[in-house]
Amino acid sequence: MAGINRKFFFDFARLHLFGGSLTQKQVEGLLAILDYWESKHAGDDDRKLAYLLGTAYHETDKKMQPIHEYGSTAYFNRRYGPEGQNPGLARSLGNTQVGDGARYAGRGFVQLTGRRNYADWSTRLGQDLVGNPDLALDAAVATRILVEGSLLGTFTGRKLGRYFDGDLADWRNARRVINGLDRADLIAGHARSFYAAISYTV
Repeated sequence: MAGINRKFFFDFARLHLFGGSLTQKQVEGLLAILDYWESKHAGDDDRKLAYLLGTAYHETDKKMQPIHEYGSTAYFNRRYGPEGQNPGLARSLGNTQVGDGARYAGRGFVQLTGRRNYADWSTRLGQDLVGNPDLALDAAVATRILVEGSLLGTFTGRKLGRYFDGDLADWRNARRVINGLDRADLIAGHARSFYAAISYTV
């Protein structure tokens, strides 16, 4: 199978998604996702790849680099910690110890959040993300979490294949793979633009 036409992809993305210019870091992040997809999932539905790219574009604030969720230590402990304002959310994230809210705040291309998710990906990757959560900021680690987590449904129990399969293309509800319908229409638009950028024509 021919690979994605990278020149067309970057020319289109630069113009339609990045305001006419791309930084080297943005290029590197896009390449990390494209390279991983083509090495592991080249035969799969490119609409899934487009949705993954749209997700990373949104979750990284267009930086296309694994980032730490914006906020202070106090904010994360209030929002996600067992000592915070929503102990039910803390329990659902597996945050059982004081300080877990900040320790396991969102990181990566997909904003991996909560002790439970960090423990799950420690097992899947064979790396100690619980002991060293900043490993989720490594581009190779973040790419695997974004792609495999979305395909396997590790974040919410919903798999990306549920929304892109044959004639089915549910760009809006695909957001349920990550985070309910939060910003679903916005991210759907980004994903559709990335899908338009994916071409195999040389």
